[in-house]
Amino acid sequence: MTQDELVKKIKQVEKKIEIKRKKNVIFRYNAGDVVHQKQMEFHRCLKRNRWVFGGNRSGKTECGAVEAVWRLRGIHPYRENKNNVFGWVVSPSFSVSRDVAQSKILHYLNPDWIEDVVMQQGKSSNPGGGVIDYILVKNVFGGVSKLGFKSSDQGRIKFQGTSLDFVWFDEEPPMDIYDECRMRVLDKKGDIFGTMTPLLGLTFVYNRIYLNDGGDNEIWHTFMEWADNPYLDKNEIEAFSFSMSEEALQSRRYGKFINNKGLVYSEFDENIHIIEPFNVPKEWYDNLSIDPGLNNPLSCHWYAVDGDGNIYVMAEHYEKGQTVDYHAGVIKSICDNLGWHRDSFGRVVALIDSAASQRTLAAEKSVVELFLDEDIQVNPKVDKNLFSGISRVKQYLKGANGHGKLYIFKTCINLIREIKSYWWGDGDIPKKKDDHALDELRYYIMSRPESFKPMVKLSMIEKDKRRLSRELIRKRRNSMNQL
Repeated sequence: MTQDELVKKIKQVEKKIEIKRKKNVIFRYNAGDVVHQKQMEFHRCLKRNRWVFGGNRSGKTECGAVEAVWRLRGIHPYRENKNNVFGWVVSPSFSVSRDVAQSKILHYLNPDWIEDVVMQQGKSSNPGGGVIDYILVKNVFGGVSKLGFKSSDQGRIKFQGTSLDFVWFDEEPPMDIYDECRMRVLDKKGDIFGTMTPLLGLTFVYNRIYLNDGGDNEIWHTFMEWADNPYLDKNEIEAFSFSMSEEALQSRRYGKFINNKGLVYSEFDENIHIIEPFNVPKEWYDNLSIDPGLNNPLSCHWYAVDGDGNIYVMAEHYEKGQTVDYHAGVIKSICDNLGWHRDSFGRVVALIDSAASQRTLAAEKSVVELFLDEDIQVNPKVDKNLFSGISRVKQYLKGANGHGKLYIFKTCINLIREIKSYWWGDGDIPKKKDDHALDELRYYIMSRPESFKPMVKLSMIEKDKRRLSRELIRKRRNSMNQL
């Protein structure tokens, strides 16, 4: 065979492969001009415990099914692939599994890739018409992968004993089954991923995944709503939204967790108000705010303000069970690392809860005096009006034109956790729980004037530097919001 004939033969083979590829549904997934960005955000994330909280028809189940097929087949574009993968998909019941997860898996799984189908009910010649026990899938590395279909109503006992590479929860599982499945992926260092509409209220998923109250670095989540799905008609979205109650809209369109009382800071949006850390210009550095605690955590945050009056929460100290001298040492260390300004006596200046001025019978000095002994000049003259403070924080979250003016570095995990879990209680008063960071946030916000004014007259060069810095920050925020 001549070289020209060989090239021609290769091109013919490539053409056949391309034709076959185009016929395969999974290779058309998010591959055209229209891309579901939130689905791709989920697939690109390399965390081992990933969740999509989405409304109905938002595309959440689609990305769970594709993720599973990619893993089984060994063709995941963003993760290390391997042979002989074993996974489960867990649904609330077998009927739900048949109608949703099983249907999506079969849609994306090329029939040529299926080695065998074992049924619980129905015929393997028509797997979509029955209930599948497990599917064997040909892996590109030469082996065979296995996907088992499980139902939460089987009970925890039925989830014991197996070692898995991944578990996909299609809708929210009971906590005991979630914990059991986490044990199943332990020895293989496997993955958990979930796609769900939060209709059950503030369950363990709210605390352990959304709030991440355990501080697990491998937990990740995103929200997916109707408008994120580029394949839904916008007029239909608006018409259907208009017909729904606000409570149903929050869960079934936006995938939000709800309860009967509602969030205090409902204006908070993770996609807007949480940002990546950046090198904040030192001329923006403003003040610290402290909510002291001994058995409860002491919360301290570092606040900066740009020339447009936007507030940046850029660092956090949050710890309980320690003495004032310990906290003072940590605060001064963080200030040193940031290059934070000090007063003319070399002291760190901070706001603090006015209750810190009080002495108890068991202590010779107040908390304020103890901080002063440690060269931290705390100011207890703060405005503690709860409702005025909440109102001002809401204004900063919303902004005058609907754009936020409060941005929190994603490293301030405790402030973020508290703001996401601050609920109204009885009598229009917030529940007094996990609000230490929120208290000192209010003290700081209430110390701010209505609009930011430079304290000194700036030269033209300094004005230009600030303008360029603000433009850079805007570009960074815009790029983060587009991800």
